[in-house]
Formats: sequence, C-alpha cells, structure tokens
Amino acid sequence: MKPIYKLLMMTALLSACSEDFLDLQPHTAENSASFFETEEQFQQAVNGIYAPLQGIYNNSMWAIAEMRSDNTTYQENHPVGAYLYNVDIDEFVVSDGNSAVSSVYNGSYASISRSNVVLDRIGEANFSQDKKNQFIGEAKFLRALNYFNLVRICGGVVLRLDEVTTPEEALGGTRAEVSEVYDVIIQDLTDAIDRLPNPAKKDGRATVGAARTLLAEVYMTLHDYSAAIEQLREVTKLGYDLLPNYADIFEPANKNHMESIFEIQFLEGEFGMHSSFIYLFAPIGSAGFVAHFPIAAGANSGWNVPTTDMIAAYEPGDLRKDVSLQEGYLNNNNVFVAAPFVNKYRHPHAVRYQTNDNFPVYRYADVLLMLAEALNEVGYVADGEAFDLLNQVRQRAGLASKTSSNADPALKISSQEEFRVAVAHERRVELAFENHRWFDLVRTGKAVEVMTAHGEAMKQNYTLTYPTAYQDINLLFPIPAREVRLSGGKITQNPGY
Repeated sequence: MKPIYKLLMMTALLSACSEDFLDLQPHTAENSASFFETEEQFQQAVNGIYAPLQGIYNNSMWAIAEMRSDNTTYQENHPVGAYLYNVDIDEFVVSDGNSAVSSVYNGSYASISRSNVVLDRIGEANFSQDKKNQFIGEAKFLRALNYFNLVRICGGVVLRLDEVTTPEEALGGTRAEVSEVYDVIIQDLTDAIDRLPNPAKKDGRATVGAARTLLAEVYMTLHDYSAAIEQLREVTKLGYDLLPNYADIFEPANKNHMESIFEIQFLEGEFGMHSSFIYLFAPIGSAGFVAHFPIAAGANSGWNVPTTDMIAAYEPGDLRKDVSLQEGYLNNNNVFVAAPFVNKYRHPHAVRYQTNDNFPVYRYADVLLMLAEALNEVGYVADGEAFDLLNQVRQRAGLASKTSSNADPALKISSQEEFRVAVAHERRVELAFENHRWFDLVRTGKAVEVMTAHGEAMKQNYTLTYPTAYQDINLLFPIPAREVRLSGGKITQNPGY
C-alpha cells in the first residue's frame, strides 16, 4: 500500500453532482459518476478524507487548543496586523468572524463530507470485503474525529451523515444536541473498531488502536471512566510502547513509531504535502534561528509562545523541557535573544516553509496518563496501578516516582484529589503543544478557574491587546457567522457571540 501522503491530493474527485444535472458523462476524464468503482479509486477517495486534517492541524488547531489555554500566548508587542484572530483566541475576545475557528469548522465538514461520499457509495463497489471494511473503518474514524473536534469547540452542530447532492441539502439542517453528536461519534468508532486493522507496519492510516484511543477520550470527556478504562486496556494490548528517548518522538526520520497511535502526515518536498507550523511558532525576526531555518521566519510568526507559567511547570531535571521549548535563541551574531518558543517540532529542512514534521494527535504516553486518570476517578488506591502508569511516563522524563507516603512533599500523593492534580500536571508537561491542554481543562471542569487566574497573571506581566482580555472565559467558540447567515436562521449562535 502506498503511503497516505502520496495520494492526499486526490481530493477534487470527491465532489458530487446532482444525478439529473446534464446526464452526460465524459469518457476521457474521471467524474463522480464513474469514479467510485474500483479498489484503487476508493483508496484515493479515502485519502481525500485525510487531506483537510493537514490544513486544520498546520494552521489553526494549535490556536484553539493551546493558545486558548495557559500553555501559550503570542509574542509580546506582536505587530498583529491581519493576524488578529489569533490574539482574539488567546485573550477570549473571539467574534463569530474569527478565521481560525472558521478554518477548523470548514475543514472538519469538508472531511466529514468526503467520509459520507465513501460510506454511501462503497456498498455497490466490486472488490474484496476486507478492503471495504478497512475503507469504511477509516471513513468512520475520521468522521468521528472531526465531529469530536467540532462538538468540543462549538457544542451541538449540524449532523450530516449522508452525501449531500443538492443545494437544498447543503443549506438545510439544524444544530443537534450535544448528546446526539456524541451518540454518532460513539457509534462510528464502535463500527470502526470492528473493521480497522492493527498492522505491524504503520503508514499513517487509522488503526483499531487509534479508534479505541479516540473512543476512550470521548468517554473521558463524558466522564464515563469505566468505559474509558475498557478501551484503554485494549490499547495496551496492541504492542505500543514508550520510546526510550523523548526527543525521538518528534524526529521526522522516526515517523509513525511504536509510541505513535495517530499523527497528521506531512511530507517535505512534495507540493502541498509539507508542514510549516514551526514557522508560525518561531520568534519574530529570528533570522537563522540556530541554523535550522535557511531564511528568517516570516511576518506571521511569534505565535503559540510558551507562557512563563508553562516554562515554570517543568520540575528540575525534567528531560522534556529542553526538547519541548527553549527560552531563547542565538541570533546570527551569536547573541542570545530571550524569546521563548516551541522547540519540539524544530528540525532541519531544505526549503523555507517546507518542513517534514508530522503533528501528533495520539500517542501511547497519552493512553497511559488517561488510564491513570480514569482509574483514579473510579477509586483512589494508594500506590496502585494508576501510580505505576503515571510513573512510567515520569521515569522516561528522568524524574523520581511519586508515591502515597513519599518523604518528599513534592513527590507525595495521598488522596484522590492530589492524584487528580498530579496527573493533570503530568499531562500538561508530557503533551505540551500537542493540542490537549484546553480540552483537558474543559473536560475536567478546571477551565474557568485556571484561565481566570492565568488572565490575572497575564494582565500583570504582559502588554495585552484588549482591555477586556480574559473578562469572559467562554468554554465554547462561536459557530462561524457565514454558516448562521446561509442557514437562514436555522442554525442558532452560541451564547455570548
């Protein structure tokens, strides 16, 4: 099977036309009526479902999931210009015209639409059922992933579960209840688990491990910890393991390794396949940037900057800190510039703005920490299994284990609440800048408390763009204004927008 990124550009073939519109099919080119027939064609169509994820994770998701949280901000005195939408997200003054939110929203529905085309058309295709099962499983996993992102960002959204073939269908529909969206996600993932493979050789495609991990996080979000434990235990049987060296997780030459469960695929040197998000994270004016960039970062840099609180969150001796972030860099004159930046995706590459870094979505350390958290929620057990799981992750980071009767107060966890604090901290530093922090704060009910305190600290220590910054810690983002307008009032807006 070809690697997924080799065919991701085959997305235009997925647009469908109404059957009664000029029932004439060209014989010299592929079209929607003749395309969905062979195994190879459906393989290309499934690859097209993955394609919008590249734009979502390269350009926007980090603003929603990291800059919205206490992990990152933007470079102080940033010449924001046309990029004010990132500042809006950071300072909780988002409007319904925010382009980052629209980008994630539209990209998610593009992927969902392509999933629906595959799922509606594959039944009549003539090739092996095993291959059909794989394609159906991938399509349902990806539809579930997109709806999970949408429901966490915007709340209840329009559910589209079939191919759209008319303008009336495209503009129709009202927002489903949040519970209805989760019902669809759970059903899609349950179906995907029954169909997806768990290949020894990973190629970036969804597997049963990815589907179970996503389903576990869904259950964690719904506070169904017993159901989450069931899924996470199954994932631990699938051959994943922690890499010995934390830095190797993010090394482009080591993609889809044994710790990786699902990551967004990018490829340097292929037009439209490369990533470039590290340029957005680079300090403003960072020419040379320790020789990793051939030319200075562009005007749209200085985003997703580690906060002072994030920098201070690492314990002394934590091997993850220098991998994950740097507090400054040496410029071309060998002078240190104090400008913190995300470091874990900074690797050599040949052409400006064309990097080879994948973006991690799920990896095994996340599974271990979710399982530790879920076990603790079911019932605190002093020095029990949850401690073992937590300490596996800490030991890889070069840190001492935490125990229930440790003589060192910093390493002592003697209650369920103290374990909650410990595992939340561990998730923050282990998964820093991997788009987990904001969603973790929301699902654990800590977002308002943490971000209110963070906002006060920001007002004291930073020059903020808006006087109203952090005034309203809204847990939902707006439905894009364009979608509300085109619906003719059928789609209602979230409160506060």
